[in-house]
Amino acid sequence: MKPTPREAEPYNGFEQGPIRPPSEANSLLIRVTRNCPWNHCTFCPVYKKRRFSLRPKAHVIEDIEAVYRHVTALQSLADDGGRILQQDLNTYMGSLSRQDHAPFQAAVQWYSAGMRSIFLQDANSLIIKPADLIEILEHLQRRFPSVERITSYARSHTIARISDDNLAAMRRAGLDRIHIGLESGSDVVLKMVRKGADKATQIRAGLKVKRAGMQLSEYLMPGLGGRRHSELHATESADALNQIDPDFIRLRTLALPGRTPLAEAHRQGRFEKCSDVEMAAELRLFIASLSGITSQIKSDHILNLFEEIDGRLPEDKPGLLEVLDRFLAMPRESQMRYQVGRRMGIFRRLSDMASPRRVERVDDFCRQHDITVDNVDEMVDELMKRFI
Repeated sequence: MKPTPREAEPYNGFEQGPIRPPSEANSLLIRVTRNCPWNHCTFCPVYKKRRFSLRPKAHVIEDIEAVYRHVTALQSLADDGGRILQQDLNTYMGSLSRQDHAPFQAAVQWYSAGMRSIFLQDANSLIIKPADLIEILEHLQRRFPSVERITSYARSHTIARISDDNLAAMRRAGLDRIHIGLESGSDVVLKMVRKGADKATQIRAGLKVKRAGMQLSEYLMPGLGGRRHSELHATESADALNQIDPDFIRLRTLALPGRTPLAEAHRQGRFEKCSDVEMAAELRLFIASLSGITSQIKSDHILNLFEEIDGRLPEDKPGLLEVLDRFLAMPRESQMRYQVGRRMGIFRRLSDMASPRRVERVDDFCRQHDITVDNVDEMVDELMKRFI
């Protein structure tokens, strides 16, 4: 979708978009663009039926100024330990206009979190003119000079078209980390899900980010190839990441909310979703195929079955594989119990199954909802939809 500049658009107040990475939970969210310029990925429900547009640069800077005013006020109210009396906070809140409420809430949350990082929204902030992004970054640095990290989502297709000089200038202006949805390194899978970038573009973009001196988070989606392409998805994704060597490999297991094209393909039988056990085997093949890199693997999302898949390559690779081998060697009833308990938030790691009290809670839930080894994947799919 072609970007729509809106320079004549009136400023209607502070804006924040719908999502950010889990690792940016404590970041100040500054909205640079609205929605997604591509918006064709068949697995993604976030921006469907929403038009993409560029926010005027002046509006983004006004958002920054609004947060800055409130942060400055909060700092003036704080004692030497950074604490603010509720009475003083209530007095300040009583002086705010309606338009002040959103930036004030953003400022309070960020102030409470320590004001260490900033995340630029929405799905692909780097699509704006490099000079405009650099000006926004420089303004953030002027207003918040102590911030430790400024990050953004970006599409590989967009980064591949930005010159190395412009990426380096963005880094000097304060952009420290890029989050890219690799999803898969298989051209077959990327085409199937209409990702809008092939394997070569994904690799080229990742290497450009690293050359610019930025940290790079690449997101992999276990299960995205379905049963038909599971092995190809695992090995080709590992090959792409072996060539990139990103700072972080973040796992986001495929889920199928009902309003996505891929969910419709699943209902029609054109896409066979992997079971949890099949995705565990796929994930094992993927990790086993990683070689010659020093990435940190992170499983920091509730959609993932294995939160404890968290470690630095290459030294932690044997331990990561051992977790998956333990699960794959379990009796099917124990696998079912862990699947349900993990998605309920009762289990965070396989060792949690040693707790009789936790196991009893899971077993009671399974009995109440008639969950068996034969229907557990369908029931888990419904639980996972709640987290999207």
